[in-house]
Amino acid sequence: MLAVADGNGSYGSSSSRMSNNINFNKNPDSSVSISKMDVIIPFTPDVPCDNNGQRMWWAFLASSMVTFFGGLFIILLWRTLKYLWTVCCHCNIKNKEAQKVNNPITIQADGTTKTGNEKEEAPASEVGWMTSVKDWAGVMISAQTLTGRVLVVLVFALSIGALGIYFIDSSDPIESCQNFYKDFTLQIDMAFNVFFLLYFGLRFIAANDKLWFWLEVNSVVDFFTVPPVFVSVYLNRSWLGLRFLRALRLIQFSEILQFLNILKTSNSIKLVNLCSIFISTWLTAAGFIHLVENSGDPWENFQNSQPLSYWECVYLLMVTMSTVGYGDVYARTTLGRLFMVFFILGGLAMFASYVPEIIELIGNRKKYGGSYSAVNGRKHIVVCGHITLESVSNFLKDFLHKDRDDVNVEIVFLHNISPNLELEALFKRHFTQVEFYQGSVLNPHDLARVKIESADACLILANKYCADPDAEDASNIMRVISIKNYHPKIRIITQMLQYHNKAHLLNIPSWNWKEGDDAICLAELKAGFIAQSCLAQGLSTMLANLFSMRSYIKIEEDTWQKYYLEGVANEMYTEYLSSAFVGLSFPTVCELCYVKLKLLLIAIEYKSEQRESRSRKRILINPGNHVKMQEGTLGFFIASDAKEVKRAFFYCKACHDDITDPKRIKKCGCKRIEDEHPSTLSPKKKQRNGGMRNSPNCSPKMMRHDPLLIPGNEQIESMDANVKRYDSTGMFHWCPSKEIEKVILTRSEASMTVLSGHVVVCIFGDVTSALVGLRNLVMPLRASNFHYHELKPIVFVGSLDYLRREWETLHNFPKVFILPGTPLSRADLRAVNINLCDMCVILSANQNNIDDASLQDKECILASLNIKSMQFDDSIGVLQANSQGFTPPGMDRSSPDNSPVHGLVRQASVTTGSNIPIITELAKPGKLLPLVSFSQEKNSGTNIQMITELVNDSNVQFLDQDDDDDPDTELYLTQPFACGTAFAVSVLDSLMSATYFNDNILTLIRTLVTGGATPELEALLAEENALRGGYSTPQTLANRDRCRVAQLALYDGPFADLGDGGCYGDLFCKALKTYNMLCFGIYRLRDAHLGAPSQCTKRYVITNPPYEFEMVPTDLIFCLMQFDHNAGQSRASLSHSSHSSHSSSKKSSSVHSIPATNRQNRSSKAREARDKQNATRMNRMGPEKRWFTDEAENAYPRNIQIKPMSTHMANQVNQYKSTSSLIPPIREVEDEC
Repeated sequence: MLAVADGNGSYGSSSSRMSNNINFNKNPDSSVSISKMDVIIPFTPDVPCDNNGQRMWWAFLASSMVTFFGGLFIILLWRTLKYLWTVCCHCNIKNKEAQKVNNPITIQADGTTKTGNEKEEAPASEVGWMTSVKDWAGVMISAQTLTGRVLVVLVFALSIGALGIYFIDSSDPIESCQNFYKDFTLQIDMAFNVFFLLYFGLRFIAANDKLWFWLEVNSVVDFFTVPPVFVSVYLNRSWLGLRFLRALRLIQFSEILQFLNILKTSNSIKLVNLCSIFISTWLTAAGFIHLVENSGDPWENFQNSQPLSYWECVYLLMVTMSTVGYGDVYARTTLGRLFMVFFILGGLAMFASYVPEIIELIGNRKKYGGSYSAVNGRKHIVVCGHITLESVSNFLKDFLHKDRDDVNVEIVFLHNISPNLELEALFKRHFTQVEFYQGSVLNPHDLARVKIESADACLILANKYCADPDAEDASNIMRVISIKNYHPKIRIITQMLQYHNKAHLLNIPSWNWKEGDDAICLAELKAGFIAQSCLAQGLSTMLANLFSMRSYIKIEEDTWQKYYLEGVANEMYTEYLSSAFVGLSFPTVCELCYVKLKLLLIAIEYKSEQRESRSRKRILINPGNHVKMQEGTLGFFIASDAKEVKRAFFYCKACHDDITDPKRIKKCGCKRIEDEHPSTLSPKKKQRNGGMRNSPNCSPKMMRHDPLLIPGNEQIESMDANVKRYDSTGMFHWCPSKEIEKVILTRSEASMTVLSGHVVVCIFGDVTSALVGLRNLVMPLRASNFHYHELKPIVFVGSLDYLRREWETLHNFPKVFILPGTPLSRADLRAVNINLCDMCVILSANQNNIDDASLQDKECILASLNIKSMQFDDSIGVLQANSQGFTPPGMDRSSPDNSPVHGLVRQASVTTGSNIPIITELAKPGKLLPLVSFSQEKNSGTNIQMITELVNDSNVQFLDQDDDDDPDTELYLTQPFACGTAFAVSVLDSLMSATYFNDNILTLIRTLVTGGATPELEALLAEENALRGGYSTPQTLANRDRCRVAQLALYDGPFADLGDGGCYGDLFCKALKTYNMLCFGIYRLRDAHLGAPSQCTKRYVITNPPYEFEMVPTDLIFCLMQFDHNAGQSRASLSHSSHSSHSSSKKSSSVHSIPATNRQNRSSKAREARDKQNATRMNRMGPEKRWFTDEAENAYPRNIQIKPMSTHMANQVNQYKSTSSLIPPIREVEDEC
């Protein structure tokens, strides 16, 4: 092949064709000429090279081939010999076994015996030595040890380094003369290959199958890259050759990253695998094309070569794989073209399969997979759980409301599903304060990404519309467990759907409600809000608006929306009271805040001074004048924004006493002096509404011994302590458990029962429905701050199968009855006298089982419309003039407990005829308030007070057919919600942010709506799932002394003079001074602003009206009333005659009457006619019927007198409902004490 070149060849002409062709000149100092080869091997006199002009590429290739095939031959020869040896040994063993059968024991010359097994002891030591060396080599290259991992990573790094040297040398000719001692890259490459040779030896020793090891890809790479380097040193030549095979080491890139714990997920491992295989194949093929195209075909004497750089070959292979083939670069050699044919087959398949998969994996990578970077001086919270557009928008709207102080808190959302486009747009609109990361709180790695250990709190949202509430609660409990397990000190606020699932949170060791952990139970609070509406309709709307952040919407027109929205702008805030209030009683401070500061103070935080309960704080709502303020008393205020509440903290009597504009009350010089000398103040308490607040950690001081003693408390000692009338905490009325059959009423029994003033609960549910938790609805109606005779009977109308499942939690409450049926049956509704009830509650347990949101509330809406369309004639059901009936326990109209002597009776309103509880005038014995006749139109279902629970807010438009609400109107702006006739659980979403900013808000609202649920009671229910009866001790009976919500009418009574054009502020001050009643809102007729009488009986809520707000006679006042011990005194001394009870009870010294305020224009003739009518009805007596009652005083059957009643009479009696006992004036009570 090689011959002497023609002497006419010159270096200049050949170099003009290609820089790396081998063409030799006759001048020995410049080149070596070789015939029939138009290529040159460049060299200098300093670099010794072969002057004979021969190319030595075959020597490099031969070293690799000899090494590969020689080793392969040796391995095969060894295996052949080993196989032959094994066969021979097998034959020998068979012969020896045959000899053992004939002669098992051999006697040696020395007289000893030797068996065949002893001959195997010699090679045993040799096998053990080889095994130990093999194990050592395996440990050295194994990635399971630190040494192995370091060695594997080092080999990979050096392989990439060798590939880099190849890239550098690819710009030089394929073959050239090189001096090893002067070529720096050749020396580095030599060092790398020596290390590869040693590593190859370790791998060979550790290999179990030497033949398979010899044929591995990594071994082949070593065969064609390591030996040529040693040949280069020997020949002082460099041949680029097959060094491009080092690119195949890139296939191990994913393994290396796994050894370093960089790749952990399957998607990332798969992505790196695909990329490394694709790139290594691409670079290796480009190296082969670069070699053959720059060398030419051997059978063409290398004349058809072309100068291509390595990167041009990389470009050529890419356009070839992608089938584009521009044609600007192509293969000229036969070897190159032949390789391209086979490469297209494999490369095209690889490109078509790998590239789309790589793109898919890259596209599926988590867009929100980063880590949160905390900002110095800025807190952050983590929000997880049910993350949707609706839940996030509601949360952000309340959390970032402008009425709060500067919210210097960043919100980090963590969810395992990437947000949709709408939710992503919402995050972008709040990008300065909101970040989203994709992950799960159940994964500790994701918790570390969001810096949960430095977060101020973690909020967990629940899916209120899920089909399985228990499963949703279980998911949230697992989230709490995961977060607490990662960081036990983190504060967690979580939503729970079912009340009974709250008990599971107590099982978490690090769960501590004292440190700020809170569980917002939506079922508990929803039922509590609805129960409070049964006592004072519209209260659910007022409370929902108070705990939600809503902006003030100004309306110029004189409509009901104007006054409603003015009240909606009020929220609940907390602030520490100024030292100027120290020593003042709560009513005095409350009046001063309302009149002077334009703030409504409704409660304070109290820390008991008793040693055993010193560490426990309590929320006292309108505690009365026996509570005196001390330094650092925390007050709960109703105001329009947080800046207004600061007046209570800045107020100074010396500086602000003569200021009439509350906006001018700001921090004065006296406050600066106090801040400079905080000797009397304890350390500051952190507030979460943005920044720190100077707030001493003190508590108000009780002027009497604890438990709280109020006027009339001396009666406790005379009560029978052996009778269980209340639960063990003293917070609720209790009775021994009853079987459900004893409280079931048939339709005929219910029709004959004169039910009035009761609560009808229409419940939709079946055996498969999720439990709604009716105990949370009953508990506020059975609070111990009501006397027994004041408890409203509760009648459940629904499926008996469903109510049996709920009965386990209801069997300890008195005056609870069940009518099996359906709320859609008018016969069942008439049987329970729904037109005479105080409140009708419509609930459904099937709401979340329907996918269509608009149909989720279909049952409740149909029931509501069904009741409103009912008509009631002058006679009720079967109660004709000659019919006989009986009254259920606690509803005996002849009983003195239900007579007007105890304070509130039913009286018809001249304007509306709606049910209004009022304080009765009792100045003269036997005096009754005027009854106003009604037209027949009033006897319809539209006058029945009801509240309907909704799941979907937009369905509120279907409740009232005569309203003009837009379907897109927010729930709080709709007429049914403003009137208190509709309630949706979505209004409770704002409690998450309210609880975060103020630890006490949730405690306050639970105190208001649950009737007195405490952490101790929750622990008891977690143990027994039922209330436990307790004896009446002074400690438990003292718990009855707490305020309750009521509605007072202005038509008559002590406030009648203020009802006609009087100022709300005057009413507020009079009620507070005289009766310790705290007024906080008005329930007004919708058309009262028109001035003219209207047939509409709908009312709406006005929260915290201003002092100058003008009142009308039909207004109902929301107020917090003190507990009256006197109203529940011995009833046995009173006559069972209704007529005689009026006079005898009024003469009793234990009952204090309110000074009467007589209205003018009263007709004496009308009063006489009404008295005669009442006397005639009272004298109608029927036969006796026995009825079993659960009254605490008498558990035996008693005789009840039957009085037929007409609808006209019943409606008149039903118009004003009894919600509280007679309130004694404070001055008389103090005289008693």
